[in-house]
Amino acid sequence: MGNHGKKYQEAIKQVERERLYGMEEALDLVKKLAPAKFDETVDVALRLGVDPRRGDQMVRGTVTLPHGTGKAPRVAVFAKGERATEAEEAGAEVVGAEDLVAKIDAGWKDFDVLVATRDMMGMVGRLGKKLGPRMPNPKAGTVTDEIGRTVRELKQGKIEFRVDKAGNVHAPIGKVGYQIGQLVENLAAFLGAVLKVRPAAAKGQYLKRVVVSSTMGPGIKIDPAAASTAAEH
Repeated sequence: MGNHGKKYQEAIKQVERERLYGMEEALDLVKKLAPAKFDETVDVALRLGVDPRRGDQMVRGTVTLPHGTGKAPRVAVFAKGERATEAEEAGAEVVGAEDLVAKIDAGWKDFDVLVATRDMMGMVGRLGKKLGPRMPNPKAGTVTDEIGRTVRELKQGKIEFRVDKAGNVHAPIGKVGYQIGQLVENLAAFLGAVLKVRPAAAKGQYLKRVVVSSTMGPGIKIDPAAASTAAEH
């Protein structure tokens, strides 16, 4: 805590560290306590009751947030011909084929999301080690022949989520400048998507911890049971 600035120290004094807040109250605090002068991103961090080392307990999916994330991602697309044109018209920043593969192979990383048509995956596959989890994937909806629709959805707030090795899932759910109702709806949509892909092999409590925060602000715990109920309605 000593590495944080004075505004953060003042903000954290207003959070009851062991209390489990309701969704609306927690997000209202996030907005009030955001210390930075810029419009900070609001993030959610979940701890799930799964063992990600087991293939039957992997949690991964996508969700389109009703109000977007507040930032349109930079989308790069592997496509040729008509589908390349479709991607450009839908708003993709970079579209290419062999040239884009070579560019990324040389170290280019100025993108947030990669999308590929199915016929490009043989070529794109050689980038697997360099891209890691950023590799286009059918389960994430980023390997598709519906390029135009996919790019538009990404621009409008579709995000991918994936559990990490420790059983955590992180995602942006908007900006501090959003209205409280917008943040609540985005969080509910995200939680609903995570609950929907609960692995059948997961036993016991699935949603164990929910914490929201702004980019520079303190984390605020939300009651997981109340969050689950809100997400299911």
